Amino acid sequence: MNVQAHTINKLMAIVMLFLAGSCTDYYKTKIAGVKISFPGNNVLNVQVEVNTADTVNASIKCWMVGQEEKPFVLQMSEPNKNHRFLLTNLKPGQQYVFNIITSRDRITDVSGDYFFRTIDYPRGIKDTFQVVCADTSALPAVFRNGYVMVHRRESPGLILLLNSQGNIVWYHQLKDAGFKVVHFTKNQNFLCLLGTKEYETSYGNAILELSLTGDTLLHLKKGQNDFKQTLHHEIILNPKNEIVTLCVEERIFDLRAKGGLAKDTVRGDGILVLDRQGRKIWKWTVFDALDPLMDETILQNKKDWMHANSVSFDKDGNYLVSFYNNGQIWKIDAITGSVIWKFGKNGDFEMPAGADFDQAHAVHVNERGWIMFFDNGASNKLSRSLAFVLNETEKKAHIVINTWLPPQLFTDRMGSSYLVNDTTLLQCASRHKTVALTNFNGKSLWELRSNRIMSYRAEFISNEKLAPYLDN
Repeated sequence: MNVQAHTINKLMAIVMLFLAGSCTDYYKTKIAGVKISFPGNNVLNVQVEVNTADTVNASIKCWMVGQEEKPFVLQMSEPNKNHRFLLTNLKPGQQYVFNIITSRDRITDVSGDYFFRTIDYPRGIKDTFQVVCADTSALPAVFRNGYVMVHRRESPGLILLLNSQGNIVWYHQLKDAGFKVVHFTKNQNFLCLLGTKEYETSYGNAILELSLTGDTLLHLKKGQNDFKQTLHHEIILNPKNEIVTLCVEERIFDLRAKGGLAKDTVRGDGILVLDRQGRKIWKWTVFDALDPLMDETILQNKKDWMHANSVSFDKDGNYLVSFYNNGQIWKIDAITGSVIWKFGKNGDFEMPAGADFDQAHAVHVNERGWIMFFDNGASNKLSRSLAFVLNETEKKAHIVINTWLPPQLFTDRMGSSYLVNDTTLLQCASRHKTVALTNFNGKSLWELRSNRIMSYRAEFISNEKLAPYLDN
């Protein structure tokens, strides 16, 4: 038994001792049982399950010891004998009190006091982050009230939500896998690509969907149904709540004309769409669009030919895919798989001055309808955020965001950039374990620095998207 499990078991024993002395005789018969647990190994959440002898309405009122005048949770369940409450926004290593309030036939009863103590942060989380902000008044209100999501790719994996003060307000931990990529979805859930220790960097062998309450909504493992391939770099939901991800594709080619073998393996990329049982809905591969024999450098690149690192949806529902190795973004028809256009180096669009980019990560259509991404900038060792308005008919590009990170935050791999509001964006300089809120001129307004966690991306999540689970 690990230390944390032992601590939780010990805590449960202490809780039951508190319960034995906290309830009146009336409530000993009214409340049949109370169970306290920590979902997802998250010490900031406590789940309380209450069993009542009769069918009643139930609510729970909770406060930190010594702060009875500041109750921070009041939840109501429907008439039942089994009631489940999730207490959130707790502080680590603190003692709390709660009352169970039941009502039936317009009669309300309040239980005695129930006590529990939260555990302190587990090893590897405490004192991990530092916020640097010279002027908090300059932060947009939406950012002050919102949250930043980061994750750890290595095992044990972590998803963390932090507020603008740098305080961890939610997290979920895995023991034997890392969170390679994580997205917060329109369903208020976390969609994750997992990889056990034998999977490098951003490659994975499992798909996990988590609720804010720490419940597992979906868990697919490599080998189930049509999920046979290694996945990498991306995982999103389509409008049908199906899984869209990037997969590894391997093909055998005769590369003797290029100095290779008669049967040489070329490793490329594909888009794979799975239903929630792991059955294949649709598939596309880069081999459908390009012939490796036309690439003069295929021998050098055969182990990772194009290196697709993100897939998302354009406004018309077709796919946008960014490729690191050739400095292009492709638009791919979501039905036929044909390449509609290529944007970037040697692409189909006329590029304005200063718009040429080396590599792209985290391509997406932002809230303004612009195509936006993080440019690693390996050739000049400067990274930036770019956004464009594309005229797809005339094949012309208009640049609308061109925001450089300072040289000390140059990140040649990984990274992301997302709009926070109309004047600021959140840039993730993964290599430096730093997330920066900047204006469009590149002025840093706020930085989150870590001494342990190199997050592949960082997403901003507004308070409204997390309400009522988290509410500033």
